[in-house]
Amino acid sequence: QVQLVESGGGLVQAGGSLRLSCAASGSFFSINDMAWYRQAPGKQRALVARITSGGTTNYADFVKGRFTISRDNAKNTVYLQMNSLKPEDTTVYSCVAGVIVGPPGGQRYLEVWGQGTLVTVSS
Repeated sequence: QVQLVESGGGLVQAGGSLRLSCAASGSFFSINDMAWYRQAPGKQRALVARITSGGTTNYADFVKGRFTISRDNAKNTVYLQMNSLKPEDTTVYSCVAGVIVGPPGGQRYLEVWGQGTLVTVSS
C-alpha cells in the first residue's frame, strides 16, 4: 500500500509564504510525475503545478512567478514553495503521485492522492 502524507499548511497573511511537503511511503517500484492540486468549495479541482521524475515542471497561470514545485527523489517527497500568497489562494491543497507498484513483469500504475492540507491566507 502506498500513502502520501502532506504537511505545511496553515494560516498566513497576504504577501507571506508557506512551504508544503508531501512524502510517499509504502511499497513501490518508482514514482513518475508528482503534482499539487487545489479545490475551493463549489469549484472544480485545479492543477497548481506538476513535476516529472526528471525535474521538468509546469505551472498554472494563476501561480506562475509565485509558486515553485520541487522534489527530492531520494526522500520520495515533493514540495510546493508558495510566495506572495493572496487571499484567493485559500483552499485545500492535495498532492498526487503516479506510482509504479508490483514485481518485474507484473507492474502496474497507480494514481495515489494525499489527504489534503488547508492553506488560509488572510487579508
